[in-house]
Amino acid sequence: MELCAFRPEDLPKMAELFYETVHTVNAADYPPEALDAWADGKPPLEQWEASFRAHETLLAWEGERLLGFADMDSSGYLDRLYVNVTAQRRGVATALLKALETRVPTDRYTTHASITAVPFFQARGFRVVRQQQVERHGVKMVNFVMEKP
Repeated sequence: MELCAFRPEDLPKMAELFYETVHTVNAADYPPEALDAWADGKPPLEQWEASFRAHETLLAWEGERLLGFADMDSSGYLDRLYVNVTAQRRGVATALLKALETRVPTDRYTTHASITAVPFFQARGFRVVRQQQVERHGVKMVNFVMEKP
């Protein structure tokens, strides 16, 4: 596995991985309408590109295969962390998170974690600050504000 910096030409593969991951990995914890609202297959690629450029963004590759991606802003907020469904539990998310924490030193890291992701983050030193409801395309879903000192 190789970690690489974001390149705009990676956006189509990132969008595909995002959609597939949400609709498979998170399907046990969220109803279909929430999955469709979260990942409708048409992410705003121009907004994504601007966000990925403004953040520290890393992609995990195995040859030409995208295993996952993650991005963190300069305050230590982990915005996105997604791993290919076929690469789950292989250390991809851990490698991405550790690399971002090294590249973005801060006193506190935060994220908004899905129900599915809470155990992953807890195992890496994050704690739940609060549960919240977010709305995407008119659909409400639960996630958790988490932090790590």
